[in-house]
Amino acid sequence: MALIFAAKSANGGVIRRNRFWVEKEVGLERFELEVRRRGFHMLEAGNQLIVICHNGPVRFLF
Repeated sequence: MALIFAAKSANGGVIRRNRFWVEKEVGLERFELEVRRRGFHMLEAGNQLIVICHNGPVRFLF
């Protein structure tokens, strides 16, 4: 988990991970709790989890 959020993109960028990889390696509940703890936003598209690494408002355009 530390490696995921230590990445350069975790500082105001976007992290994308396969849902099945997260479930296997980290656990979905643990990953979600960490995203929430940091105040980030998470989307799910198909089998991808997309984390927007900032705690400001997010506007979904379409």
